[in-house]
Amino acid sequence: MTSKFLRSILAIAVVSMISAFAQTSAAAPTGAGASPATGSPAASAPVATGPGSKIGTINIEQAVIGTNEGQRDFEALKKKLEPKQNELKGQNDELENLQKQLQTQGDKLNEDARATLVKQIETKKKTFDRQVQDAQEDAQNQQKEIFQRILQKMAPVIVKHAQDTGFAMIVDTSNPWPQSPVLWYDGEKSDITKAVVDLYNTQSGVAPPAASGAAAKPAAPRPTAPKPAAPKSTEPPK
Repeated sequence: MTSKFLRSILAIAVVSMISAFAQTSAAAPTGAGASPATGSPAASAPVATGPGSKIGTINIEQAVIGTNEGQRDFEALKKKLEPKQNELKGQNDELENLQKQLQTQGDKLNEDARATLVKQIETKKKTFDRQVQDAQEDAQNQQKEIFQRILQKMAPVIVKHAQDTGFAMIVDTSNPWPQSPVLWYDGEKSDITKAVVDLYNTQSGVAPPAASGAAAKPAAPRPTAPKPAAPKSTEPPK
């Protein structure tokens, strides 16, 4: 499942990209003196409109991730991020060991040794937390780039399919109600996600990934900073 960060970016990208393609397509048959419609639709607006009479739905998130290109690129990103994830896991394990040492041996250490250990834990935790944040931001930026690149090419496919099949409106259902305006829909009758993915795969020419069970999903390092043990008093026992 994609992060909330990506979903918010995706919502904005869907509206701006697909609405632009829909407006361009709708304006194409007009005379030389006509001008295309202008305006910035809200993030909850339909992703495309056309001259048909049906209302359709598409899960843009699933569509982007479900393409052969998306599965390939997100899997490649996951492998690219693995060394950093392993590095962070090693730092996390080291921190946990130091914290266990403080908990189990803290009472036996003299004041200077205990203060040194506490300081070491605090310094390593600050470094670890900073590296976790940097790694997450880097992963999210790379996920965003993949999403936007594929969505840029998918937008005209969505618009053309909607127009060819008589849809008057296509709404994005990536987020459940009430985060989106769609309260209920009959997926079997209205959803075009699979059709768009199939059309995109044919157009892209990217071969399907080797069967490995579930489809690949955006990967982001999710190391959890360990909770430091509450420092005990450094005063020597009386």
